[in-house]
Amino acid sequence: MPRTPRDASDPRSGFARMLHEAAVSYSDPRHPAGCLVITAATNYSTQTADIEQNLRERRVTNVRVFEDRLNEAKDAGSLPADADTRALAVYFAAVVQGMSQQARDGASTEELRRVAWYAMTVWPGQAS
Repeated sequence: MPRTPRDASDPRSGFARMLHEAAVSYSDPRHPAGCLVITAATNYSTQTADIEQNLRERRVTNVRVFEDRLNEAKDAGSLPADADTRALAVYFAAVVQGMSQQARDGASTEELRRVAWYAMTVWPGQAS
């Protein structure tokens, strides 16, 4: 399981590392592809409503952790003052979720690493 962006002192490096680790982990042939918290989201019934709720809460918590880290970065001056941290948090969650599904559909580690690289190009305040 990839570490959270909070595990690095530099927020941009933390998000980049998280995406890179997801690319490797999600495509590792030693276990089922993707992420259970993400892929199980489509396999619910009325009998598993409690599991659905638990997994949804985990995904919402991930977005909150991302947003908190981005707000810290903004407060520290690592992100521009006008950076939309909520949108960035949702964006990074969507990228991670998409990488999980792509891994389940057969994407290679290298393909997912490229997705991670492209995802990081949106980081605010970078020189073009």
